[in-house]
Amino acid sequence: PEVINGRTHQATVVDLSPWVEYEFRVVASNSVGIGEPSRPSALLKTKAAVPVVAPTNIGGGGGTRSELVITWEPVSEELQNGEGFGYIIMFRPLGSTTWTKAVVASVESSRYVYRNDSITPLSPFEVKVGVYNNEGEGTLSPISIIYSGEDEPQMAPAGASALSVSAAAVEVSWLPIPWNRHTGRVLGYEVRGW
Repeated sequence: PEVINGRTHQATVVDLSPWVEYEFRVVASNSVGIGEPSRPSALLKTKAAVPVVAPTNIGGGGGTRSELVITWEPVSEELQNGEGFGYIIMFRPLGSTTWTKAVVASVESSRYVYRNDSITPLSPFEVKVGVYNNEGEGTLSPISIIYSGEDEPQMAPAGASALSVSAAAVEVSWLPIPWNRHTGRVLGYEVRGW
């Protein structure tokens, strides 16, 4: 802290965080040293302000068909800057010019799911997440690309064949299903026998 002239009996403290409770002490000093601090002042809360810190770690994806799942890391309480804090989610299909906007009023929220039957599987979306409180809307995150949910595979593997390798084992092989932009990646296969 800045040392204040001995004839001054008040000071303005700057660079405090909005909507945070503070208490203050005053310490006298001279050429010999520093004295004991005063008793703490009463708690004083600074005024609220528009939030300036956007959520981080914007991600998502997954979910089921016709869903866009968006996730973020919540903003800590000391950075919310006022009451009525919540999140603004903005998204649009990649290449579109029109943003869809949603509001999540829960402070603890870290996820939003948009459901719409017109969403095709594995479609890329531009997404940004912002903040607001009773003072107004704050900062938005940079744009992230998130993909909508995948669909189940639409075709069966072809070329299934079996080869007996022992009295108790059979080797089964098949042709892989090609990657399809509309249904997504094949994460695994199930082999059934009867």
